[in-house]
Amino acid sequence: MSDDIMTGETCEPSRARRAGGRANRVALRSAPLAENLRPVRGGMPGGQYKPLTEAGMAAIHASALDALEVIGLSQAPKSGVEIMTAAGAIQGDDGRLRFPRALVEDMLAVAARDITLHARDPKHDLHLSGNNVHFGTAGAAVHIVDPITLEYRDSTAQDLYDAARLVDNLDNIHFYQRTMVCRDVVDNRDMDLNTLYGCLAGTTKHVGTSFSDPSHVADCFDMLYMVAGGEEKWLERPFVSNSNCFVVPPMKFAEESCITMEDCIRRGMPMLLLSAGQAGATAPAPIALTIVQAMAECLAGVVYANAIKKGAPCIFGTWPFVSDLRTGAMSGGSAEQALLTAGCAQMHHFYRLPGGAASGISDSKLPDMQAGWEQGITNALAGLSGLNMCYEAVGMHASLLGFCLESLVLGDDLLGQAMRLVRGIDVTPDSTSIEAMKQVCLGGPGHYLGSDQTLSLMQTEYIYPAVGNRMSPKEWNEAGKPLLLDTAIARKNAILAKAGCRIDPEIDAAIRAKYNIHFR
Repeated sequence: MSDDIMTGETCEPSRARRAGGRANRVALRSAPLAENLRPVRGGMPGGQYKPLTEAGMAAIHASALDALEVIGLSQAPKSGVEIMTAAGAIQGDDGRLRFPRALVEDMLAVAARDITLHARDPKHDLHLSGNNVHFGTAGAAVHIVDPITLEYRDSTAQDLYDAARLVDNLDNIHFYQRTMVCRDVVDNRDMDLNTLYGCLAGTTKHVGTSFSDPSHVADCFDMLYMVAGGEEKWLERPFVSNSNCFVVPPMKFAEESCITMEDCIRRGMPMLLLSAGQAGATAPAPIALTIVQAMAECLAGVVYANAIKKGAPCIFGTWPFVSDLRTGAMSGGSAEQALLTAGCAQMHHFYRLPGGAASGISDSKLPDMQAGWEQGITNALAGLSGLNMCYEAVGMHASLLGFCLESLVLGDDLLGQAMRLVRGIDVTPDSTSIEAMKQVCLGGPGHYLGSDQTLSLMQTEYIYPAVGNRMSPKEWNEAGKPLLLDTAIARKNAILAKAGCRIDPEIDAAIRAKYNIHFR
């Protein structure tokens, strides 16, 4: 905790301000805190915000089951048809697979719950149970945003690696799913390998990635085994999950992605079963019916995955997006997006499945005030709804087309505030006792800034921004009128100057000798 974030803000010197100065010094000396004492941390339970009633969730579930029985899904690969019909799905004359209610219920009964997404460093493990909330990244943007020149350029493997290194050093970002497309890597196989390795080289937190072709999976697992120390070590703690768009909304399987999913599940990789319809375009316009379609598609994924391997670790990845119905363009920072994400989180709890959805997307092109309100509202509601995995929470601009490294740094502050909302208010005998009030008011100093209670709670009850500015106007003027973006750039540069590769040098050398790695 740095001195600048603990500066007092009263306008004139006073006893209270002097006491505050003493409190600042004591608080600084007590840092850093043990993990269990930090005011916010990954995995705190949410669930306070519930836009759906119990009757509403039951109605959505019933309609999703109807959709699976009556409409079904088309275009499953041959292998998928064999797997799902053997489990009890029915292929009609029109080629569509339909799912009897009993089949869906049976697969829900055996689906994995309370799963752990491992990290290479166990302190970053993600325990996906109940309403535990984790914030992280996702993508994949095709541009990098320069907030100084206001230019968008093609994203590179180096950009993806730099983003991973930043995430590794930002406490309120709990996992790193690939953020960008490595557009400087022309060969698709090399791109998948560079995407995976850029993530792993940058952070020891849990990593999510995807594969552009089923034929690339084997080489990527070879790389994973090299990093893990062998296949057995990988299977003990699989530290990468596959973000898999196994459906193309509305209600169609994505054949190649399904084949990739089958391979990854058999190799022990956790699966994000991702349905990403867009309300008003590839999903229905009513928010409730958009959730129905997302549930139906992901329930089909639950059947598919558990027919391959009962209890396969999967994340129920309902990611419905929003259209601006005036233009048809995506609107990821809208209030409707926040409602969709929160409603999906409630349905995850209805099924008692670990779930993930999108939050924190900005439609703004830059890290500006619009980005702040869009990211703040959508992340706060996602966390308060108890969403296990809040994907795309930081860095995403232009409705997923652009990624900004500075926004990662700014977003770390934003997520800290969102997690403080998730934590809520601790009501205990101590926190409601009037003893501290008696000491201050009955013959005491008339303020609480120097009290023992205040000193003991300065770090455990309150969270302070690392780049957010809480100076008074006078202090801000005397400091040279620092701008928020300038502070974010400075912190980004300081982190990247120190952050190195997170892979053992010998393994790194072996991987670079075997594969065409594009970043340094």
